[in-house]
Amino acid sequence: MRRYLLFLLTVLPILLIVLPAGIVLYFSPNASVAVPAQSEQGTTASTAPQPEVKVYRSEKQKTETIPLERYIEGVVAAEMPAEFELEALKAQALAARTYIVRRLAEGKFEDVPQGAEVLDTVQHQKYLDDEELKAIWKENYDVKRERIRQAVKGTAGMIVTFEGKPIDATFFSTSNGFTENANEYWNQSIPYLRSVASPWDRESPKYQAVTEMSLADFEQKLGVSLDAQAISTGTFYSVIERTTGNRVGRVQIGNKDFTGKEVREKLGLNSTAFAMTLKNNSLQITTQGYGHGVGMSQWGANGMAKEGKRAEQIIKYFYQGVSLEDYHKILPS
Repeated sequence: MRRYLLFLLTVLPILLIVLPAGIVLYFSPNASVAVPAQSEQGTTASTAPQPEVKVYRSEKQKTETIPLERYIEGVVAAEMPAEFELEALKAQALAARTYIVRRLAEGKFEDVPQGAEVLDTVQHQKYLDDEELKAIWKENYDVKRERIRQAVKGTAGMIVTFEGKPIDATFFSTSNGFTENANEYWNQSIPYLRSVASPWDRESPKYQAVTEMSLADFEQKLGVSLDAQAISTGTFYSVIERTTGNRVGRVQIGNKDFTGKEVREKLGLNSTAFAMTLKNNSLQITTQGYGHGVGMSQWGANGMAKEGKRAEQIIKYFYQGVSLEDYHKILPS
């Protein structure tokens, strides 16, 4: 009886402290993405050293070989503001790692200089090294660099897959309130790249913009000649079709038909969500959103993170029907 009483007096108080703490930690909204056991460097402990990425540095005009996880840090730092929520930065790390693992697994490098595997520009993924980041971040370098490292380490080794294969993890800055179906921008149906609502993007400074140009420039860039009456009545263009994401699918300008993508590219617009008005013989084009609109919206990801969503939830919202897996199953070291 005395032993039993001693057990209750010593063990029970400890259990009353430890168990609630464990429950809170388990259900915390800030819990990391589930990843394999890691070393202090963030690499997967059960595998050989991480692969390396041959990055062509455009300004230096040379190829540098960079450990994969270090490369991901440079991409996240270049592609997303370090001030964003940590779970948004983690989602960006997952997308960036998925992109490069998919590219390395496919082994198709015809679009880069010989000996390289990826460019450091937005043609693939933007990448910045430490010296470049120090020049940009200045006195904030240490704080921002640690934040990026934390996001990458918190997702180390994980990529986004669909039916066991790395996805085409496209992302962009800001939507017009909806992401876009892949087939309505690239004419290629991709099951996980489907339109979803993204109301958080209204917080983005790039949510709306106005571009002005002369009618002469407008006609020259599109290769059209506008009728004087159509100009005077404001009927020089007409939207024929809208996409699922409420962007311009097809539009008639003068006597020609264009896709929204064609108009965006020819005029250098922020997005395919646009409207046009004439003022004093000058054209004003109002756009909503910034980027192609397919895949993960970065400002949408940040908005979701502010509401307490984890990186995995963000990823599975913007990429439909996907899973998270260890990339070593796909790309052995």
